[in-house]
Amino acid sequence: MNEKIDTIATSNRIRKLRITLGVIWNLGLVFFIMFLIGFVFMFSIGVGYFASLVKDEPLYTKEQMRKQIYNYEETSEMYFAGNVYFGKIRTDLERKKTTLDQVSPILIKAVLATEDEYFYEHNGIVPKAVFRGLLQDFTNASTQTGGSTLTQQLIKNQILTNEVSYERKARELLLALRLEHFMTKDEILEAYLNIIPYGRNASGRNIAGVETAAQGIFGISASELNLAQAAYIAGIPQAPFSYTPYMQSGKLKSEEGLKPGIERMKTVLYRMKQAGYITEKEYEETLKYDITKDFKEPETQKVKYPYLTFEIERRAKEIMARILAEKDGIDPERLDEEENLYEKYIILADRDIRSGGYRVYTTIDKKLYDAMNKAAEDFKYYGHTYTKKEIDQETKQEMEVPDPVQVGSILIENKTGRILSFVGGRDFEITELNHATQAYRPNGSTMKPLLVYGPAIEYGLIGAGSPVVDVKFSYRGWAPTNYIASEERGIIPAREALAHSQNLTAIRLYDQIIDRRPAELLEKMGFTKLTKGDYENLSAAIGAIEYGTTVEENTNAFATFANGGKFIDAYMIEKIEDVGGNIIYQHEPEPVEVFSEETSYIITDMMRDVFEYGTGMKARSTLKFSSDFAGKTGTTQEYKDVWLIGYNPNVSLGVWLGYDQPRTLYQFNNIYFQPSTRINLLWASLMNAAYDVNPEFIGTKEKFQKPEGVVNASFCGISGMAPSKACSDAGLVRSDLFIRKFVPTATDNSFISSDTKTVNINGETYLALDSTPQEFTYPASGISLNQEFIKKILGRLGGNPEKLLGKDILKVANAKTFHPDQTAPQPVSVIVQGNVLSWSPSASNDVVGYRIYDLTGGGKKLLASVRSGATRSITVGNGLFGVVAVDITGLESPISQTQITSDGIEENPKTNEPIEHEQPANENENQELQLQSYHSNSQKTQHKR
Repeated sequence: MNEKIDTIATSNRIRKLRITLGVIWNLGLVFFIMFLIGFVFMFSIGVGYFASLVKDEPLYTKEQMRKQIYNYEETSEMYFAGNVYFGKIRTDLERKKTTLDQVSPILIKAVLATEDEYFYEHNGIVPKAVFRGLLQDFTNASTQTGGSTLTQQLIKNQILTNEVSYERKARELLLALRLEHFMTKDEILEAYLNIIPYGRNASGRNIAGVETAAQGIFGISASELNLAQAAYIAGIPQAPFSYTPYMQSGKLKSEEGLKPGIERMKTVLYRMKQAGYITEKEYEETLKYDITKDFKEPETQKVKYPYLTFEIERRAKEIMARILAEKDGIDPERLDEEENLYEKYIILADRDIRSGGYRVYTTIDKKLYDAMNKAAEDFKYYGHTYTKKEIDQETKQEMEVPDPVQVGSILIENKTGRILSFVGGRDFEITELNHATQAYRPNGSTMKPLLVYGPAIEYGLIGAGSPVVDVKFSYRGWAPTNYIASEERGIIPAREALAHSQNLTAIRLYDQIIDRRPAELLEKMGFTKLTKGDYENLSAAIGAIEYGTTVEENTNAFATFANGGKFIDAYMIEKIEDVGGNIIYQHEPEPVEVFSEETSYIITDMMRDVFEYGTGMKARSTLKFSSDFAGKTGTTQEYKDVWLIGYNPNVSLGVWLGYDQPRTLYQFNNIYFQPSTRINLLWASLMNAAYDVNPEFIGTKEKFQKPEGVVNASFCGISGMAPSKACSDAGLVRSDLFIRKFVPTATDNSFISSDTKTVNINGETYLALDSTPQEFTYPASGISLNQEFIKKILGRLGGNPEKLLGKDILKVANAKTFHPDQTAPQPVSVIVQGNVLSWSPSASNDVVGYRIYDLTGGGKKLLASVRSGATRSITVGNGLFGVVAVDITGLESPISQTQITSDGIEENPKTNEPIEHEQPANENENQELQLQSYHSNSQKTQHKR
């Protein structure tokens, strides 16, 4: 029985185990199916995503891919104007082609051990490495191991770019697989060894290819490399500029700077040992090898025209990037809006322009370029050279370098926009920055004709001589001044304000037009870095824009006036031909109308005065020739920048001086002259140098012609309106240039005639009030400005109305407005000497005079009135007398009395004759600003052309 029970129990346990195993099996099967479905799903997503990334990738043929891979042989050339050859575009990459059989086998092993151990086994990619890279990317691993095969690196360097994106990586994988079908392993390896960058050589040049690296670093062929040398070269591509032994100057790095490259060499040796390419003994021996003794001695290699070469290369890349984008069906305008796209095509363009065998023809006139740069080099008055500390980007060590006054200059042909010549800086070895085309600085007062006077004329607000206001103001805590901080010239002609570069007039005028957004005109004239604030801030009127502008942009904008108001963008590359002689780019000018011909002529005529009697006089007197020049100077705060831009009908020349690290150009000695004088002298020196090369063109006798729409019209010099009789009587009628349709027609209403009275208070002259007793006033007949006009002309910025009428137009009668305290003045002290009654001045500050009363017999008879400032004494007889002080409102002080009783003193009947006290007139007139008549000598300041 027990056995039967045991059998049944055993059977139940077996059954339960079977059920459990069945459940586990079924669950496992379910999980496996789910995992399989999930894997297939994720794999499908991955494949779909991969397909979406490469869907636009062109299907290269074998010939196309091989052509791109081997596209590293031809160097492009550059030409001056007139097809004058001046050099090759720097490949920035020196390369000497080699073949696989000319490369040391030990170097090949070093490359394979370091970069692609399974090169001869895979088909272009290593899936394990790809997935490892994806996992590291998704987990945001701090350190990532390289996963690119030699084939992938070849694709990245020759067909794609270094752009970091999944799209680029997907294309790289696809093209690597495809390339393995079109090229043998040895062909791929040979191409790789010829194109991979290897840092810098002993002259500081960038190098690519193992043969160039072997010769440039060790001075031997790639076939002659020993194990240590091979390992060192094989390790460089991971971080070329960290591991290369040379700096940009060609100098050998310091011991500390060489350490990363040597440590990398040891890593390569270790991988070679692990791969079985070298023995343990070879590894240990080579670790002890002193690789530094094999490095070549530094070599010097200079580019003859460095500023020009770099500038042409930069512009050629910009052009080529757009050409390549358009070839790919991409709107070139997108490059200006999408940074990643721009960077991608700039990389492709750089590669293409340096190795495509192109011929780049420029607008630069060799003779002009040589002459102007020689003149700049010979100039003696730049200013003091300081030193500054910089961090060497290669060694990361601090070093001292010169910090001289830098120069930027450019010469542009007005009618075409061709850049004929430029000066990029003092010394290319100090800084590679081209100060003519790439240095952005505030342009100071050279902004005034572009942003203020030109637009104001265009809008019809002013003519050439219209009155503008040169009076100080404070606006939101900002209180600008003129160059001479204390100077306020009042109402002056616009022509004169521009010639003398008055800041206050420009700012006030700009305030009247800023709501019309004249900064949009700057954009039309090629200013590329304007911000929202530049459209809104009044300080932009005097050149205080956030990022500033370049000498090229600023000069190009002035050429707009020379071109009758049409902006023609300056350019330096005329055309580009490919290796077959086909023109792939030809510059086509696209004029943009900014100002009318009438505005351009009027502002040009105004800027003629800059050279005739304004801030450019020194430049004109230094020129060795005469031409119809107009232009403008500019100085920024603390003399950190000085500018002069001048033009005649043929050319515009702009010049800038300043330090790279902005600091004042002013020096407290006379060695270098005042900064404004320096810029005048330098501008004239450069213009004279250009004239010596081409006197007929540079020194043209052609003059700017006045359009029919410009007329000479009369106006009131105070208001700018049509002359009134009052304005004419005052001798204030002027005549100057206007756009015909904007000649003022409304009659001037700024004056009123009056017999204004004044008073003397403490030696100062003030306007009398309506309540001021007339016996204390002085007549001040003349002409007064209407208060409404004063309010209008000062505008929302306000200012002291007493400063309106400056010395060059009118002089204010010495009359100020007095604000009384509405309290009676303090009493006086009376003194008697014999029959002479005298008194002390009142302590109050608003007294206009004194009254002397005869109080004899209890009456109060006015005996005399004495104005403030007159002798405080009077001869009287016997009796009781009183003296009171009278303020500007007519209030009297408490009376001060004295009794005179001396006998025998003869009375003076004239003195004792009563003076009747007249009550002050109560005329209901506005208080007006007193003017003296404007005499005929003011006509001397009127413009005569």
